[in-house]
Amino acid sequence: MEWDWDFAWSILPQLLAGFRVTLIATALGAVVAAVLGLVFAILRRSRNRAVARTTGFVVEFIRGTPLLVQLYFIFYVLPDLGIRLPALTAGVIGMGLHYATYTAEVYRGGIEAVAKGQWEAAKASNLTARQTWIHVILPQAVPPMIPAMANYLLAMFKETPLLSAITVLELMNQARSVANSSYRYVEPMTMVGVMFLIVSVISVIGLRWLERHYGRVGK
Repeated sequence: MEWDWDFAWSILPQLLAGFRVTLIATALGAVVAAVLGLVFAILRRSRNRAVARTTGFVVEFIRGTPLLVQLYFIFYVLPDLGIRLPALTAGVIGMGLHYATYTAEVYRGGIEAVAKGQWEAAKASNLTARQTWIHVILPQAVPPMIPAMANYLLAMFKETPLLSAITVLELMNQARSVANSSYRYVEPMTMVGVMFLIVSVISVIGLRWLERHYGRVGK
């Protein structure tokens, strides 16, 4: 099958609409992952063993199950329990929750890298736990985490095609819709691949810059 430029140009607006949804889902999912990841990391450090162990179990359970299964559960199973979510919202929550279990480990590594003396100094200064986290620990722990966080952001972006399984009109779903209606697969699938490649290349360049300036926290 030959490449048809006229057809490619005609479907570009539809693909760009899907690409916009992909970027929105990635950005919102990243926010959820960053916030929940910090919550998980803090709870796993709790002096309350029940809280720490329960959080650890939840984190390992989520990490041990496929993202696609979690998306299906949130979008198709929760309605049976009376919880109905829009497709995009379900996708954002699913991706954010899944990647929060990975960012939690990044937070853990960054927090543990802070010298013990910093905790002792904060305690000696009569800072509350909240003040210690906000003004002492996180400002020192976060910068080395940035490259790893960016790496997970890129990984999340690459997994957005899974959202098509729960009817989110992201890039891959739009391409599939075009292909199924026109019976032409070369143009839409190639254009999708090029869009993902461009973003990935730009992201990798940015990631290398972050690694040089902030260092790396292991996964």
